[in-house]
Amino acid sequence: MSDTAHDSAEAYEGTDQPDPTPQLRALDRLVGEWTVDGGAPGTVRYEWMPGGYFLIQHVDLEQFGQKVTGFEVIGNLHPFGEPVSDDVVSRFYDSLGNTLDYVYELEGDTLTIWGGAKGSPAYFRGTFSADDRVMEGEWVYPGGGGYPSTMTRV
Repeated sequence: MSDTAHDSAEAYEGTDQPDPTPQLRALDRLVGEWTVDGGAPGTVRYEWMPGGYFLIQHVDLEQFGQKVTGFEVIGNLHPFGEPVSDDVVSRFYDSLGNTLDYVYELEGDTLTIWGGAKGSPAYFRGTFSADDRVMEGEWVYPGGGGYPSTMTRV
Protein backbone atom coordinates (compact mmCIF):
# COMPACT_ATOMS: atom_id res chain seq x y z
CA MET A 1 0.00 0.00 0.00
CA SER A 2 1.36 3.45 -0.90
CA ASP A 3 1.98 5.97 1.88
CA THR A 4 -0.87 8.14 0.58
CA ALA A 5 -3.33 5.21 0.51
CA HIS A 6 -2.15 4.16 3.98
CA ASP A 7 -2.65 7.71 5.34
CA SER A 8 -6.13 7.84 3.73
CA ALA A 9 -7.13 4.52 5.29
CA GLU A 10 -5.87 5.67 8.70
CA ALA A 11 -8.05 8.78 8.45
CA TYR A 12 -11.12 6.55 9.00
CA GLU A 13 -9.71 4.43 11.83
CA GLY A 14 -11.31 5.22 15.16
CA THR A 15 -13.59 7.93 13.77
CA ASP A 16 -17.33 7.97 13.73
CA GLN A 17 -18.89 8.85 10.41
CA PRO A 18 -21.54 11.55 10.86
CA ASP A 19 -25.06 10.63 9.84
CA PRO A 20 -26.36 11.93 6.50
CA THR A 21 -27.56 15.50 7.02
CA PRO A 22 -31.27 16.31 7.45
CA GLN A 23 -31.00 18.54 4.35
CA LEU A 24 -29.85 15.56 2.28
CA ARG A 25 -32.34 13.10 3.82
CA ALA A 26 -35.18 15.54 2.98
CA LEU A 27 -34.49 14.78 -0.70
CA ASP A 28 -35.88 11.27 -0.10
CA ARG A 29 -39.06 12.72 -1.65
CA LEU A 30 -37.32 12.43 -5.02
CA VAL A 31 -36.59 8.68 -4.79
CA GLY A 32 -38.29 6.73 -7.55
CA GLU A 33 -38.91 7.04 -11.27
CA TRP A 34 -40.46 10.13 -12.85
CA THR A 35 -41.64 11.12 -16.30
CA VAL A 36 -40.62 14.64 -17.26
CA ASP A 37 -42.66 16.94 -19.50
CA GLY A 38 -41.93 20.46 -20.65
CA GLY A 39 -38.73 21.79 -22.17
CA ALA A 40 -36.73 18.57 -21.60
CA PRO A 41 -39.07 15.55 -21.82
CA GLY A 42 -38.02 12.05 -20.83
CA THR A 43 -37.46 10.10 -17.62
CA VAL A 44 -35.37 10.47 -14.49
CA ARG A 45 -34.80 8.04 -11.64
CA TYR A 46 -33.44 8.79 -8.16
CA GLU A 47 -32.00 6.17 -5.81
CA TRP A 48 -29.88 6.17 -2.66
CA MET A 49 -26.36 4.87 -2.91
CA PRO A 50 -25.76 2.21 -0.20
CA GLY A 51 -25.02 3.99 3.08
CA GLY A 52 -27.46 6.83 2.36
CA TYR A 53 -24.81 9.53 1.96
CA PHE A 54 -25.44 10.13 -1.76
CA LEU A 55 -28.53 10.33 -3.92
CA ILE A 56 -27.96 9.24 -7.52
CA GLN A 57 -30.08 10.60 -10.37
CA HIS A 58 -30.20 8.75 -13.71
CA VAL A 59 -31.29 10.97 -16.62
CA ASP A 60 -32.69 10.11 -20.05
CA LEU A 61 -34.04 13.32 -21.62
CA GLU A 62 -34.29 15.26 -24.84
CA GLN A 63 -33.17 18.86 -24.41
CA PHE A 64 -33.05 21.45 -27.18
CA GLY A 65 -33.49 18.69 -29.77
CA GLN A 66 -30.62 16.53 -28.44
CA LYS A 67 -30.81 13.22 -26.59
CA VAL A 68 -29.05 13.55 -23.23
CA THR A 69 -28.33 10.69 -20.87
CA GLY A 70 -26.32 11.02 -17.70
CA PHE A 71 -26.11 10.66 -13.97
CA GLU A 72 -25.81 13.03 -11.03
CA VAL A 73 -24.29 12.42 -7.61
CA ILE A 74 -26.01 14.50 -4.92
CA GLY A 75 -24.74 14.85 -1.34
CA ASN A 76 -22.78 16.89 1.18
CA LEU A 77 -19.08 17.43 0.58
CA HIS A 78 -16.87 15.75 3.19
CA PRO A 79 -13.17 16.03 2.28
CA PHE A 80 -10.55 14.25 4.40
CA GLY A 81 -10.12 15.85 7.82
CA GLU A 82 -12.82 18.47 7.26
CA PRO A 83 -16.37 18.82 8.55
CA VAL A 84 -19.36 17.92 6.40
CA SER A 85 -20.54 20.86 4.27
CA ASP A 86 -23.84 22.54 5.11
CA ASP A 87 -24.96 22.72 1.47
CA VAL A 88 -26.21 19.73 -0.51
CA VAL A 89 -24.24 19.85 -3.75
CA SER A 90 -24.03 17.73 -6.88
CA ARG A 91 -22.11 17.06 -10.03
CA PHE A 92 -23.89 15.91 -13.19
CA TYR A 93 -22.09 13.98 -15.94
CA ASP A 94 -23.75 13.63 -19.34
CA SER A 95 -23.39 11.83 -22.66
CA LEU A 96 -22.36 15.10 -24.35
CA GLY A 97 -19.24 15.40 -22.17
CA ASN A 98 -20.58 18.07 -19.79
CA THR A 99 -19.94 18.20 -16.05
CA LEU A 100 -22.35 20.53 -14.29
CA ASP A 101 -22.39 21.53 -10.62
CA TYR A 102 -25.53 22.33 -8.62
CA VAL A 103 -26.67 23.19 -5.08
CA TYR A 104 -29.96 21.66 -3.84
CA GLU A 105 -32.15 23.52 -1.38
CA LEU A 106 -35.52 22.19 -0.17
CA GLU A 107 -37.70 24.51 1.90
CA GLY A 108 -41.12 23.08 2.71
CA ASP A 109 -42.54 21.81 -0.59
CA THR A 110 -40.31 24.01 -2.77
CA LEU A 111 -37.12 22.61 -4.29
CA THR A 112 -34.55 25.01 -5.73
CA ILE A 113 -31.63 23.60 -7.71
CA TRP A 114 -29.05 26.34 -8.20
CA GLY A 115 -26.85 26.08 -11.31
CA GLY A 116 -23.32 26.45 -9.91
CA ALA A 117 -23.35 28.32 -6.59
CA LYS A 118 -26.32 29.04 -4.31
CA GLY A 119 -27.96 32.27 -5.45
CA SER A 120 -26.93 31.78 -9.10
CA PRO A 121 -29.08 33.46 -11.78
CA ALA A 122 -29.50 29.96 -13.34
CA TYR A 123 -31.78 27.71 -11.31
CA PHE A 124 -34.75 25.36 -11.21
CA ARG A 125 -37.57 26.04 -8.78
CA GLY A 126 -40.39 23.54 -8.40
CA THR A 127 -43.12 22.67 -5.94
CA PHE A 128 -44.14 19.18 -4.83
CA SER A 129 -47.84 18.35 -4.86
CA ALA A 130 -49.41 17.48 -1.50
CA ASP A 131 -49.02 13.73 -2.23
CA ASP A 132 -45.44 14.06 -3.64
CA ARG A 133 -46.57 12.56 -6.97
CA VAL A 134 -45.96 15.70 -9.08
CA MET A 135 -43.36 18.45 -9.05
CA GLU A 136 -44.16 21.44 -11.19
CA GLY A 137 -41.61 24.14 -11.84
CA GLU A 138 -39.38 25.99 -14.23
CA TRP A 139 -35.73 26.24 -15.19
CA VAL A 140 -34.64 29.89 -15.29
CA TYR A 141 -31.56 30.98 -17.20
CA PRO A 142 -29.89 34.43 -17.23
CA GLY A 143 -31.10 36.70 -20.00
CA GLY A 144 -34.66 35.36 -20.00
CA GLY A 145 -34.05 31.78 -21.11
CA GLY A 146 -35.42 28.67 -19.50
CA TYR A 147 -38.42 26.38 -19.78
CA PRO A 148 -41.22 24.81 -17.74
CA SER A 149 -40.72 21.33 -16.33
CA THR A 150 -43.19 18.95 -14.70
CA MET A 151 -42.13 15.65 -13.15
CA THR A 152 -44.78 13.00 -12.49
CA ARG A 153 -44.02 9.92 -10.40
CA VAL A 154 -44.40 6.66 -12.32
